[in-house]
Amino acid sequence: MFMDNKQLAKHHGFTLIELIMSMVIISIAAVGILSVMNLTQKHSVDPLVERQALAIAEAYMEEILLQNYGACSATSRATYSCVGNYAGLLDVGAHNQAGAAISGLANYTVSVAVAASSLTGGVSAQQITVSVSGPGVNGLTLVGYRANY
Repeated sequence: MFMDNKQLAKHHGFTLIELIMSMVIISIAAVGILSVMNLTQKHSVDPLVERQALAIAEAYMEEILLQNYGACSATSRATYSCVGNYAGLLDVGAHNQAGAAISGLANYTVSVAVAASSLTGGVSAQQITVSVSGPGVNGLTLVGYRANY
């Protein structure tokens, strides 16, 4: 059976140029989508790292604020009993209150500064500044006050 021109016109297909053009367009779209996914994956851990640094700073701040007002003499962090003992503290890697390193937090650096301050109403206080740096976190700082009451 032979087909005439009208029957041949009904049978459509793709030319080689059309196939190549569709492959190029799909490739460009795939590169765009994959680059967005890659960027998202690289930054997906940032909030976790920042939250970890904040938790470290809060733990140090709470430990210090629970101490007595003033400066005392102590030989090790385990025996600190006054806010002034923490002045100039620099821990490479987060440490617990006894001074022991906390597993998994060795990449963080914690520094503490304590300075005399005066609150409204003439209340004597000590300003405590806790700074934490680590992977992806630079200079996260918490400031608190311990009043003399």
